[in-house]
Amino acid sequence: MKAYFIKLFDYNKFATQQILTAMADKDTPAVTIKLMTHLLTTELVWLERCSLATPTMTTPWPEPLSIDQCKQLVSPRHQAWTSFIDELSEADFDKVIPYHSFAGDYYENQLNEIITHVINHGTHTRAQIGQQLKFAGAQTLPITDYSYYLRLLNS
Repeated sequence: MKAYFIKLFDYNKFATQQILTAMADKDTPAVTIKLMTHLLTTELVWLERCSLATPTMTTPWPEPLSIDQCKQLVSPRHQAWTSFIDELSEADFDKVIPYHSFAGDYYENQLNEIITHVINHGTHTRAQIGQQLKFAGAQTLPITDYSYYLRLLNS
């Protein structure tokens, strides 16, 4: 499971970098930067929850960062997640992680479920960004499909 999730975070990094490149190529609508800031923020939020660390973020929607600031966060977020996962035992993936939502509600999920959510959330948010770029006139978007990423790895 460890290698599987690390591969997914490698994909996550690739896809985020692809979308950030597309965002930098044109006048980027403010909503896309807001969404990218949210994506990168929530990666940290969930990592802190999974690590049982004291939360550093008070909202999943902080003030938007610049595209350059977002670009600078991608590798450190990836490294933090892959390092965290690399230190886990196989049994750790089934551990229940307690956490509070930003509204203060208490929840519990297995670690593997949270990690899956983080990857799915990234895919969803990048799709929202792509849609906004298309609305703003982008003729093409980068290919960010997981199957495309796997073909690149295997070529």
